[in-house]
Amino acid sequence: MVSQILLQTTIQTHPDDWAIERFSLLQDYLASLTDVNGKPLFEVTARDRQPDQQGNDPVLSNLDQSDFSQLWLFAVDVGDGLSTADCEGIQRFRQRGGAVLTTRDHQDLGSSLGKLSGACQPLASAHFFHSQNPEPELERQQRDDQETQAISWPNYHSGQNGDYQVIQPTEPLHELLLRPTGEALQYLPAHPHEGAVGVPLNGDSSIRAIATGTSKISSRPFTLAVIFEQAVDSSGHKLGRAVAESTFHHFCDYNWNPNFGCPSFVSEPVGDGIAQNPQALEDIHTYMRNLALWLNAA
Repeated sequence: MVSQILLQTTIQTHPDDWAIERFSLLQDYLASLTDVNGKPLFEVTARDRQPDQQGNDPVLSNLDQSDFSQLWLFAVDVGDGLSTADCEGIQRFRQRGGAVLTTRDHQDLGSSLGKLSGACQPLASAHFFHSQNPEPELERQQRDDQETQAISWPNYHSGQNGDYQVIQPTEPLHELLLRPTGEALQYLPAHPHEGAVGVPLNGDSSIRAIATGTSKISSRPFTLAVIFEQAVDSSGHKLGRAVAESTFHHFCDYNWNPNFGCPSFVSEPVGDGIAQNPQALEDIHTYMRNLALWLNAA
């Protein structure tokens, strides 16, 4: 059976924002994946938030009743991207074994993720923002990227949009970071001001960081991705796997290929590192494939 993936943003459709149309390369790539017999592995649905009269997204708030097996949630809002009913639907979805990927960006962008609770509360705790749940180390509560002064911490500068960053896998090497040859992945998309994620301080051994990046400004390492293995909650539900990523720009058209364009409020210069290094895009594709397959595990 073909597994169904939902790619979903936390904003309504807008031509000058990070709406779902700006993740088209990811959608096309995931939909192109096939098994050894050439049959599609995934059916991919991509949509923006569509709140009803009560302010609830009809898909997210009823996600547990859907046929989706994975939710890739791009939190591109300024704090109002999820209702209580949406969060409850996502929680029930994970409790029935659904997999969840959550990602955000700098400062408080995507801070609606902090509303996740219950079975998804550890996912919320893995995302550090400026105004809520800041990074626990006080020395990290300071500006990293210095170029865009309107953006405050967390804002780790891993490079220009369109460039790649060299990542450092965390030992032991996780399967998400393996090339088909068995070597470790080296590259992910860069971004001038990534957000912050980390392992929640709850002592849960099923949660761990798998890779770090390094700021080109401060040389400070920062976590790129935190993974949540399958676990059983206090009510006996077998929870689906989950991932918390530092920035949605790891998944965005503009960061894979700047020729796809960006919203008008983006002012930083672009790079051409990915265009000049075919291995970088190959690693990015491999990581996306690994994510889809790993999250799909029952």
